[in-house]
Amino acid sequence: MASDRRASRLGVLALVGVMLFGLVGVRMWFLQTVRAEELQQRVTFAKTRTVDLIPERGRIFDVNGRILADNRPTLNVTVDRAVIRRSADRAELFRRVSGWIKVPVDELERRYNSVRYSPFLPLPLGEDIEEPVAIALLERVEDFPGVNVENGWQRVYPYAPHAAHVVGYMGAITAEQLSRYRALGYNMNQRVGQFGIELSMETELHGTWGRRVYEVDAANRPVRVLEEIPPINGFDVQLSIDLEMQMYVEQALETSLELRRGQPAPNPLVQRPGGTAERLAPDLPGEVPFPAPAGSAVLMNYDNGQVVAMASYPTFDNRWFEAGISGEKFRELFPVTDDPDLSILVNRAIQGRYNLGSTFKPFPMFAALNNGLFGPDEIFRDTGEYKMFSVDPDRCRAGLVRCVYRNAICSGTGRPCSYGNVDPVDALAVSSDGFFYRIGEELLVYYDTPVLQEEVRKFGFGERSGIDLPFEFAGTVPDRELKRRYAELGIISVDEGRGYFAGDNVQMSIGQGLLSATPLQLANGYGAIASNGFLYRPKVVLAIYEPGVPAGDVGMADIAGGRIHEWRGQRDLERRIEIPSEIKDVLVDGLTRVVTPRGGLVSSITGNYHRATGENLFFDYPSSAIPLAGKTGTAQGRNNYAWNDSSAFVAFSLDDDRPYVMSAYLEKAGYGSQAAAPVVKCTFLALSGVVNTPEAAPSDPLDPASTVVAAPQKLRNLSCFNTRFGGGVATRE
Repeated sequence: MASDRRASRLGVLALVGVMLFGLVGVRMWFLQTVRAEELQQRVTFAKTRTVDLIPERGRIFDVNGRILADNRPTLNVTVDRAVIRRSADRAELFRRVSGWIKVPVDELERRYNSVRYSPFLPLPLGEDIEEPVAIALLERVEDFPGVNVENGWQRVYPYAPHAAHVVGYMGAITAEQLSRYRALGYNMNQRVGQFGIELSMETELHGTWGRRVYEVDAANRPVRVLEEIPPINGFDVQLSIDLEMQMYVEQALETSLELRRGQPAPNPLVQRPGGTAERLAPDLPGEVPFPAPAGSAVLMNYDNGQVVAMASYPTFDNRWFEAGISGEKFRELFPVTDDPDLSILVNRAIQGRYNLGSTFKPFPMFAALNNGLFGPDEIFRDTGEYKMFSVDPDRCRAGLVRCVYRNAICSGTGRPCSYGNVDPVDALAVSSDGFFYRIGEELLVYYDTPVLQEEVRKFGFGERSGIDLPFEFAGTVPDRELKRRYAELGIISVDEGRGYFAGDNVQMSIGQGLLSATPLQLANGYGAIASNGFLYRPKVVLAIYEPGVPAGDVGMADIAGGRIHEWRGQRDLERRIEIPSEIKDVLVDGLTRVVTPRGGLVSSITGNYHRATGENLFFDYPSSAIPLAGKTGTAQGRNNYAWNDSSAFVAFSLDDDRPYVMSAYLEKAGYGSQAAAPVVKCTFLALSGVVNTPEAAPSDPLDPASTVVAAPQKLRNLSCFNTRFGGGVATRE
């Protein structure tokens, strides 16, 4: 019995042994056949290290080849995340490396915990370190396990702050952008364009990553290079911006804003119920200074849509985004604010949402003439007051509807201007509000379709222009649907949103009400008038070059020696607007008289001479300069306070060989002739060679201790601001 038990036990042991050996054999077969390739990759990976090779970002040039955005090679310190998983190891390594790279330990810990950096890539510890420090760190691999030094690039803006809103800036990939850039294969630790051309041309500027594969020893030190795929640098981008004209427009804009600040606006006495008289703003003195906090200007070629200059104020120095400043310093320079007057990182030329005031009037005039409401010789008697005829008089008497609209106050009489008999050309020259009130009401009452809306949309209002810059505002053309949507959003009352009324059209006819547009749209609309109805898509990008455009003189690229990858300077026709010659003659004649001495008229009612709205400023405009047609505008501000009125002006060349159009809009700066018009006048004198533009030279180094986002700019020669009376222009526009 005992031997039988031993035999059984031996049999069981033998069976178990056979099974174990069988399992080992199967496992060996599985590893050597099924998973052989995977395991070999693991072994190979353990013996190698792959380093991403960052491409050099494409540069940005102005139209003449001045380098507006360039790159500087840097050395950056990273650490393998696997080495610092344990908090004790991380704390010790951060303590050791902090002094070398001059980054505080708490900042290193913040980086480790930040979602800004990819958890699958080495953690960046310090950027732009000095070469001796980099060498020392690499020589002390035992003291700094997992630490590596990588080559990188830092963006530089040699002519900053000029054209900052156009060129833009770079920043870390945000949480909102993460999925998009992952899909594009981006390294999550890198910086990308966040504004301006840096953003809109990101994929062209970026380039393609390369890689270098090292064989490493047991200490993770490189032994030899096994494979190298070089990076492909980004394309270079040439803009239509002329830096010298850009600098001049920026200086003219900022100078005009500075001159307007402190200029007095009246706070008049008004009769209150009960017969008492008090100030319009009771808590303020009889004169209130204009704040003039912000503005923008656009200069473009109306023959092809190319933007020559685009200025926005307040401006900024895009070098701050590459300066490595602390978060506290950044918040000091770029505070978060709900006050739109203080917004810095806004390109007002394409993002400003403005009433246009009287600069809008050529478009209702076109609508009226083009639809046969009246002819070029129509006479309208402007008494200074317009009474609507389409509203029930009982509703008017009850005060339920505003039925009476008055012209602006004439400075000589203190009463609404009464121009007497005016034709369409006169109406544009002196900016007769009554004439346009009539257009607004009659176009709504006498036609079955929304004629005014349809006609002004032809000129690009109410839609994005398609310019190659990000965040463009489409603007609004008031209609029934817009009012309904605004009522739902609480922007206007439910009662206001129940329909579109004659009063709405009257307001739009003078560029007020719910109409909104950008200075770019305004310039483009006038450009279509100047070019016989050709509305082109505005553009800032002129050409895309293959990487490596050779260097030229200091601060310049030799664009003639570059190879064009894609030309974008061609005309892109958005639409052709049919403008009959007799209608264009009315528009051009009226707008020409605006800027012509003695371009006004004598009132057939009072016998007084009413100046054209721009003639006092352009009284000394030389005959050798580019001949102009233009229009002033004053957009009423909040509470109808004069110091909240914004200043607008647009002009275009009458010389086909110099086809420029320019708009300027200065917020809360008063009459159009006093603030915006000088910016345009000065620029056209510069384009004519009458006044000198500044010489473009690389900027002084950025002062890290500065408390301003951009150094102030000012014109040296202020003669182009002269008026007939040596001071503010004494007209209402």
